[in-house]
Amino acid sequence: MIFRRALPLGPALRDRLGRPRRVRTIASSPRSRVWRAEFAGTPAVVKQIVGGADAARRFDRELTALRLAGAARPAVVPEVLAADPQRRVLVLEHLTEVPDGEPWAIRYATALARLHALGPGDLPADTGPAPRDVRAFLDLARALGVTVPAGVDDELAALLERLRAAGTAALLHGDPCPGNEITTTGGIRFVDLEGAAAGAGINELAYLRIGFPTCWCVRSTPEPVLLAAEQAYRETWRSLRGGDPPGDLADACLGWVVQGDALVERAERQGTDHFARMLRADWRWGTMTARERVTYRLGVAAAAADGRADLAGTVRLGLAMREALARR
Repeated sequence: MIFRRALPLGPALRDRLGRPRRVRTIASSPRSRVWRAEFAGTPAVVKQIVGGADAARRFDRELTALRLAGAARPAVVPEVLAADPQRRVLVLEHLTEVPDGEPWAIRYATALARLHALGPGDLPADTGPAPRDVRAFLDLARALGVTVPAGVDDELAALLERLRAAGTAALLHGDPCPGNEITTTGGIRFVDLEGAAAGAGINELAYLRIGFPTCWCVRSTPEPVLLAAEQAYRETWRSLRGGDPPGDLADACLGWVVQGDALVERAERQGTDHFARMLRADWRWGTMTARERVTYRLGVAAAAADGRADLAGTVRLGLAMREALARR
């Protein structure tokens, strides 16, 4: 237990919510501080965004996304009880986790589709992979001694264009990983939306195939459950938005493969060529090392794109890189 004075509540929130009781810390990332507390006998979660020059931007993104997603019924995020932009503090509904017998991946994909289908409002667009990511990826291949097949540069340039053309119709979570979701009696609800953005929902549906690329854990999903979850996502999207969700799963998986930033936690991203760094020294993040992550993703993406004439060279390159990393 911590002292109540450690809760970063300003006078306005204290007047509105009352005196906090039963205050306890909750484990969180280095860029946030989280507490559980009670106000007038009602449990709540208090979250303060901290760390980094982008703290205010992350707070704005999360608050905007929570308010947009708050329109969903049944709910897909906790209710915002109060907010203090000056202190970057959110007071949120406390969610009680319950067991559920249905396969987690199906519940996850259904909730993700419902979140995405709400639309992103004025959230900034997701950046996705850029030409510099492709250059770093191809440099990695050459450094591994792998010959880049003719035409791969054009294939990857076309890939980036297709990813861009998939649009920004979905409200993306930004980090929809295990631990950032809670199973409640009303279904899965998502928390920690600091990276929320406007983008193509298929890029986050791909998490189930590519192994949760922005998360400390890498988790594979059995093929029958994976296919059922992807079908549940598409059916949910169609019921809410009509038509099929824009984008392609194989493209989305390859998009995650070429992003070196997806080899480190969010606080360490931007400004570093992590592929080049990986050649100098491997490192462990959560359940796998960087080289293990790349090896796994290359295999998944190659399987997803198998048979695609417009990605034939890229598939051959990915398999050769995978073999080179395994030897290394």
